[in-house]
Amino acid sequence: MKRSVTIVLAAVFAAISGWSIAQQMAGVQTLRGADTAAADQAPEQKMYVGKKPGLQQPIARTFKEQPPLVPHAVDNFDEITVTDNQCMECHSPEKYREKKAPKLGDSHLAFSSDGTKKTLTMDRYQCNTCHVPQVDAKPLVEQNFVGNIPPKQ
Repeated sequence: MKRSVTIVLAAVFAAISGWSIAQQMAGVQTLRGADTAAADQAPEQKMYVGKKPGLQQPIARTFKEQPPLVPHAVDNFDEITVTDNQCMECHSPEKYREKKAPKLGDSHLAFSSDGTKKTLTMDRYQCNTCHVPQVDAKPLVEQNFVGNIPPKQ
């Protein structure tokens, strides 16, 4: 009996303590300055840095395995679907010389079933998963990242 009273008292004390802490935290706001219960506001829409494809220089990479960044706008491009990938109109092995565009990386290609022609593999077909266009936006948090690729001489 004495033990069950102790357990009940401990449970009541824990409930009161929890309620007290919840009351103190009710006024807590996020680091964004919004009420925690409020819906997140959409960020300001930024324009892509680049313009028409072919008019910009490639963006320098900051680490060895970094996928190349897209230096041109892509907002006028069609969505990449299973049957259509507009990126290949300039970057495919057949077209890159004619369009004076960077060639699709060999890691994205596989030999065709007859072994004569390299084709884009479907696991690398969704280009914008890794290759992203750039916007001129200030960093969300302060950072001091320094890349590890020496500048070309």
